[in-house]
Amino acid sequence: MPAFFSGDELGQVKHTYWTRSEEGWKPTSTVLSSAASEGKGKAVQKLVAFTQADNQVLLAAARADATASILALSTDHSSAELVCEWKETRLKSDQRYVGLAATSSGIYSCTSNGALRLTKPNGEETPESHLAAAPMRLTEWRLSSNGQTFSYAGDEVEVSVWNTERAFAEASTASKTATSVPAEDTQKKRKRPDATLPGEIWRAKNLPNDELNLRQPVRDTALTYLRSSSNPAAQQLLVGTQFGDIRRYDTRAARRPVSNWKGSGKTGGIGVIEVGSNEHEIFVSDKGVNLFAMDLRNGAISYGYKGIRSSLLTLRNITLTLTVTPTSKRTGLAGAVTSIAVSSSYLASTSQDRYLRLHSTFPPPPHPGQQQYHKGEVLDKFYMTAIPTAVVPDSSFVLGAQPSAVQGNEGEDDDGEDDDAVWAGMEDAESDEGEGTSHKKRKTKSVRK
Repeated sequence: MPAFFSGDELGQVKHTYWTRSEEGWKPTSTVLSSAASEGKGKAVQKLVAFTQADNQVLLAAARADATASILALSTDHSSAELVCEWKETRLKSDQRYVGLAATSSGIYSCTSNGALRLTKPNGEETPESHLAAAPMRLTEWRLSSNGQTFSYAGDEVEVSVWNTERAFAEASTASKTATSVPAEDTQKKRKRPDATLPGEIWRAKNLPNDELNLRQPVRDTALTYLRSSSNPAAQQLLVGTQFGDIRRYDTRAARRPVSNWKGSGKTGGIGVIEVGSNEHEIFVSDKGVNLFAMDLRNGAISYGYKGIRSSLLTLRNITLTLTVTPTSKRTGLAGAVTSIAVSSSYLASTSQDRYLRLHSTFPPPPHPGQQQYHKGEVLDKFYMTAIPTAVVPDSSFVLGAQPSAVQGNEGEDDDGEDDDAVWAGMEDAESDEGEGTSHKKRKTKSVRK
C-alpha cells in the first residue's frame, strides 16, 4: 500500500495513503502537524522519516524560519506528538535548509550557507547539538545510507565527499584551538585550491575548458548517492546541473565524471534526482514540469510521465484556455515538480499546482537500448490546500485502525460545500493524458472559483 509524508509551504505536515478498489485509487490524508503561525515563513523545506529501535516511527522537519522539529507518530499514523524542537542560529533569512537525514547517532542537517549540525534528542526541550561547517552557496547535501560519509554540491562548489565523524571531530578541535591560540599563530600558508580540507575524502575536478578555451562554470543543482559503500573512499554519486546535464561520479575512478549525459533536463536544469527501487533506474525532474525515468546503463530516458496539455487562465471574468503542444514524445505534468519520493513499485511527486501525485513504475529493459514496453503512468492525484514542498515515503505504514481523518478532505472547495460526490466523480473520469481528473471537470471548478 503506497503511503507518504509531505510538508507544504504553510508549515503543515501530512500523511497520505492510497487504497485500491474496483472504482480505482482512493487517497486518505491526515494533518499530523501545523505550524503555530501558518505562513510561507514556516514552509517545510526538508523532511525525513525514520524508525527507532522500539519500532517507534519519527518524523523530522526543517522549516524556512530556521527551526527544526521531531514528531513521534501514533501507531496508525493518524496523529503526531512533538518530541523536541531547535533552531539553526547560523541560518539567515535569504538562506535555506539543503539537507536533512536521520541515523542512530541523531539528526543531521545542513543549510545553504554550510551550517552543519548533529542534533541528539536527550528527552529535554532543548536537545544536544554538535556543530560543523561546510562551504557556502550549497544547493544539495546528502548523507550516505550508512551515515559514514556525506556529500554536497552547489553554485561554484564542486561535488565533495566527507567522512562524517572526522568532519565534526575536526570542527570541535578547530573551535578549541581558535579559543586557546592567538589568531596570528593559527595563520598558515594558503593551500592549493584543489587541496582537500580536514575530514574531506574526495573532491570533483571541473570539466575541461570548452571549445573556446573558456572555463566551464560549476552550477550543480541536485545530488544523490547512487551506491553507498562501506568503504568511505569508494562512493558513486549522481549530480544534476543548471544546464540540464546529469553526471555520474565514481570516487575510485577519477575526479571528473565517468558519465555525462547532456541536456536531460529541458527546463531550468535538473531539479531532483532519486534512485529507483529497480536496478539501473533513477527518477529525474527538471525545474519545469518534466518527470521521467532514466536508464543508468546508457543515460537514455525510459519513459516520462504525461500531464494535461491544456490549462485554464482566469482573469477576473475572462477565462482563457491555453493549449500547449508538446515538442517531443515526453510531455510534462500540469505543474512544476517540487519533490519526488520512491517507495517500492510506486513513485510520489509534489508540484506547484498543489497536487500530490501517485505514479506507477516499471524496471528498465533487460538489456540497454531495448524498447521499454511498460511505462509508468499517473495513477491518481490528490489536491492539497497549499503547495507541497517535500515528500518522503512511509515504508512502515500498515492499514489497521482507520485514522481519524476525513477522506479527501484536502480536495474540498474554499466555499465549504460538501463535494464528496463531485470528487468521487472526478476520480472516475479519465483525462486525455491519464492523470485521473478530466479537463472538463477541472474547468468547471476553476470558473466557479
